[in-house]
Amino acid sequence: MTISELTELRAGKKVVFTNGVFDILHAGHVDYLEKARDLGDYLVVALNTDSSVSRLKGPSRPVNSLSDRMRIIGALRCVDCVVSFPEDTPEAIIASIRPDIHVKGGDYTVESLPESRIVLGYGGEVVILPFLEGRSTTGILKKLDES
Repeated sequence: MTISELTELRAGKKVVFTNGVFDILHAGHVDYLEKARDLGDYLVVALNTDSSVSRLKGPSRPVNSLSDRMRIIGALRCVDCVVSFPEDTPEAIIASIRPDIHVKGGDYTVESLPESRIVLGYGGEVVILPFLEGRSTTGILKKLDES
């Protein structure tokens, strides 16, 4: 589903938005995305482009290209729409889509998210979901380095 199709279908439906790198998909990601989708009718996932991932995570990231990450995330049953954004934060794309709910993982607070002011400013909601304990891309990469 594209953003324009989502806009047409949206009447009376709750759009949930989340964003991130989603570089090496693991059970924690799937659990998080399923819980995000349960909050509304449509889940939009925005992925950082390869250049923004490198700026945020360092020159060895991403491990998987944007096109591969979009294909993998888009194949999940709980995801309705996958988009990308080149900036370090999703403020511009959030202002464009205006989701009802913006979801982030447990390492954030509503106050620490620069996009919160946009979402709250138009009457949306920001929800912080807890992580699935012991699951992280950083942990997977560390294990690989040790082997």
